[in-house]
Amino acid sequence: MRFVVWAPEAQRVELQLGDGASKRRLGLSPAGQGYHALVTAAPPGTRYGYVIDGEGPWPDPCSRSQPDGPHGLSAVVDISTFTWTDARWPGIAMPGQVFYELHVGAFTREGTFDAAREALPRLAELGIAVVELMPIAEFPGRFNWGYDGVQLFAPFHGYGDAASLARFVDAAHALGLGVVLDVVYNHLGPDGNYLGRYSPHYVTQRYANEWGDALNFDGPHAHGVREFFIENARYWIEDFHFDGLRLDATQSIHDSGDPHVLADIAATARTAAGSRRIVLVAENEPQDVRCLRSPTEGGFGLDGMWNDDFHHTARVAVTGNHHGYYCDYRGSAQELVSTARHGFLYQGQWYQWQRKCRGTPVTTEPGHAFVTFTQNHDQVANTYDGQRLHRLTTPAMERALNALLLLGPGTPLIFMGQEFAAATPFPFFAEHGPALRRVVHEGRRDFLAQFPAYGSAPARERIPDPADVATFESAKLSEADRAANAHVTQFYRDLLALRRSDALVSRQDRFGLDGAVLGERAFVLRWQGPEASAARLLVVNLGTTLHDLVVPEPLLAPPAHHAWRKVWDSEDPRYGGSGIPPVHQEGRWSLPAAHASFWESVDDR
Repeated sequence: MRFVVWAPEAQRVELQLGDGASKRRLGLSPAGQGYHALVTAAPPGTRYGYVIDGEGPWPDPCSRSQPDGPHGLSAVVDISTFTWTDARWPGIAMPGQVFYELHVGAFTREGTFDAAREALPRLAELGIAVVELMPIAEFPGRFNWGYDGVQLFAPFHGYGDAASLARFVDAAHALGLGVVLDVVYNHLGPDGNYLGRYSPHYVTQRYANEWGDALNFDGPHAHGVREFFIENARYWIEDFHFDGLRLDATQSIHDSGDPHVLADIAATARTAAGSRRIVLVAENEPQDVRCLRSPTEGGFGLDGMWNDDFHHTARVAVTGNHHGYYCDYRGSAQELVSTARHGFLYQGQWYQWQRKCRGTPVTTEPGHAFVTFTQNHDQVANTYDGQRLHRLTTPAMERALNALLLLGPGTPLIFMGQEFAAATPFPFFAEHGPALRRVVHEGRRDFLAQFPAYGSAPARERIPDPADVATFESAKLSEADRAANAHVTQFYRDLLALRRSDALVSRQDRFGLDGAVLGERAFVLRWQGPEASAARLLVVNLGTTLHDLVVPEPLLAPPAHHAWRKVWDSEDPRYGGSGIPPVHQEGRWSLPAAHASFWESVDDR
């Protein structure tokens, strides 16, 4: 086994093999650029750590396994012994995908990779194309969202070992499912982080970071920090066959150099994938489309971006609440049409919430580059007790809204349990020691106070303690909910099938899409095919009923010698609806409240 560690200031680096009476220490030799290395016998399972100038042992920064958590010794792992069966798996590209975000610990009662693997056939049957795992890197405590990871190469020991993670990915590929991993390259957790024992240069004070110290990608000794994170991306793609990465909060990955570290991460990840295709998706709150542009155009070369604008206007549309960071949205028909046609709403305009302009212009970026959602881990948790969207609106309203999500030109993301209206909440949870526990709980209360309803004293008291095991247990999905709400699952299954099978919708061509406002909360989207006779309509009303609607809107007119035929209706009783209403008769439209319908043009000659 070759042991290598970066400790540029260290005078002496020793490897401690084993613990207790059997432990022994071996000196590492300088290997250039601040690295120290040693080759010695160490079979899989061997516990080890590094002693830096007489202090330690500390866990390996690049540990592949932490059997006792981040404060314990590391363990040798040899993933090359795993037998993969996915040699013919081609990987994935953004067009045609449907993402499903899940937290391994809360997705099943057992909370393990192996238990999640058993549930994969159900997702494939539903019509999911890509499973997106929330961060799995080793963290302190028994439960955590994963964004406090501190051992970035080690899958959390509570979820299973490296072989069980490999089994999960291999089984997904056998079912035709891609697997993307959420990674955090913008900060490190405060508990169990030993990188500072090896070098103070992992972090910098030159940039502000709301989650702690910013990482040093462009200052003194940055080469070792860059390599650490770049190689982490390579590791997940190469060793575990992941089909891509979701890069958390990229606006907080600061780099003044060229190429930007994100561009290097993207290039390295694609090289690691070899002939497999992978997707790289950014979360970027300022909505900077530089993420999507190629490095030759000054961009980072990523494939997709999360579209917060879509979520925010959609959330306001069905709840009517635009407090806090929703204050710049009204949920109007025009906003919803614009997200479908233009991707982001804010492309450089003034943004009241931040008191500055937000966004950059969207030009040729394709529809599939914009990942849209009505729920995700953050947005569900940003209520006082992790309420899901169906708790904040009516079933009919949510069905109408999700018709736009699932048929629109963006790449839809479904949050775990959304497909069966899970009654379980998804609050923020992270187990820490007593001192940090209080700080995290108060921080959560302070963040949610931007919403007036959550800032009151009674609401603050009800905000769950993230470190309470009951908070974590409350988030686990319930099989009883799944069984009771099969009609909700049928809704998702039917719309995802329609999305795949319809020749125009499946193209995700936002440039072949037009839209018009039919009322304050009502709108139509129209897909136009290469032939003049090929057209589709999605008619959505999130407001009150509009009887005998008369509007001089040409998008409602069928192609010459054609008529509109209804293909799908959100009020189908199979979905728990109240019955399919007559929406279009003799050229006249009546739009029921909280309703959506999909239409295709047919020859009426």
